[in-house]
Amino acid sequence: MTDRTGRAPSAFRLNLEQQKNRAKELLRAVKAADAEALSRFAAARSGCASPDSPETLQVTAKLTDAQFVIARELRFASWAKLKAHIQSMDRERAAIDGKKPAPDADLKTLHIRCGHDIQERIAEAFVGDFWPYVTPFCVGPVTKGPDRQELMARFIADTWPEKDGSRTYEGTLEGLLANEQRLLRTAEEYERVVIWKEQDIWCQTVLAHLLAHYANAKRPRVLELIALNEFPGAERFTGMGQLPSEALRMLWSSRKPITPAQLALGNDVWNAFSSDDPRELATIFRSGTPALPIMAPGLHRLLRELPSVENGLRLTEQLILQIVSEGTVDTPMLVWMNVWPRFARRDPLPSSITNWGFLDTLKDMLAGPAPLLNFTRDPPLAEHTTPRLPEQLAGPCRQILTLTEFGRAVLNGERDWHPHRPFPRWVGGVHIQPGVAGWRWDEAGRDVVFRER
Repeated sequence: MTDRTGRAPSAFRLNLEQQKNRAKELLRAVKAADAEALSRFAAARSGCASPDSPETLQVTAKLTDAQFVIARELRFASWAKLKAHIQSMDRERAAIDGKKPAPDADLKTLHIRCGHDIQERIAEAFVGDFWPYVTPFCVGPVTKGPDRQELMARFIADTWPEKDGSRTYEGTLEGLLANEQRLLRTAEEYERVVIWKEQDIWCQTVLAHLLAHYANAKRPRVLELIALNEFPGAERFTGMGQLPSEALRMLWSSRKPITPAQLALGNDVWNAFSSDDPRELATIFRSGTPALPIMAPGLHRLLRELPSVENGLRLTEQLILQIVSEGTVDTPMLVWMNVWPRFARRDPLPSSITNWGFLDTLKDMLAGPAPLLNFTRDPPLAEHTTPRLPEQLAGPCRQILTLTEFGRAVLNGERDWHPHRPFPRWVGGVHIQPGVAGWRWDEAGRDVVFRER
């Protein structure tokens, strides 16, 4: 079934007629005592003061009840809100298709985003310029020293080299410096700057940097934020990159002026994040960041990338070990196709770790004298290739990804990964070096602690 624009319904592009039919099908299944349908009713109505028994539901369930269940499964409070949402999306789609004036046409506007994921859809729905500000603050060195740009440039060039050699340290440094110069010019070149963010750590570290900049430099006449941590649909919302252009246009009305309190918060977060002592960042996280509630979950996820007090694992590593411990048989292609989606489903803030970051982490866990993971190889199969896979995954053999004995001991909290970690890394200004005393994250206490080893 398609909507009236001829576009197929998708996870975040809902069709009202389709949802009506789904509700009718659900009601029929309940009347037929289908166990899954009855379970869906029970889950959606779990907050009711006196939920009906399955036997009662078979007799009393109405279409309006089934519509309520469908609405709740799509993360709406009611069927009426589902209808209103779809109608609003349809209006925005019609406006785009009808070439009606873009909502940002009243002022010369710059849209800033921490990536390219919505670039084409912004161009379809708006007329302002788009700037993908993609500096990887959440995984690279962020320091206060005069060499901070040089450190980041070296990190990017060494971590993500292009096969053709096009990414050099010199070119990367030039690009970083050009970015900061462009940021300074935004106040002069644009009447309005709109920042698009959700709550993952990539977005939140870039947002903190932008807020800190505008807290200390000239601001454009209009400075606004579109902050999102949820969007209703048939899949878990993980980021704006999932949304169609009409959804982005609909979000335009949710933008809000950036307040002095938010600028101050961003400045405080940036200063704490770029410090080699993460205690202040933990304090800010525990405050709940009331000026910008979307920021606290991102800071929490960021702090969990410090080595754990329990076993030295960062959260990303912990999740990967848990998934592999449950049994994963993968060819080189399937290790990407199977493990990555399972990881994304378990990450408390999906999109905090990109696919590149995931593969780099996996590579580290396979390396060193005491790896956490290894592969056993079965007889050769047809070769599979996936860009950026670790060397251990690049062969033509069937490979079984398993925990090493040491990896299982680490996962069980019997051994500590930190002294055996093969490579140093950064969390903001905190340089994590294998076997060196440093900061750890205590999830139970929601705080950082310093460990001598």
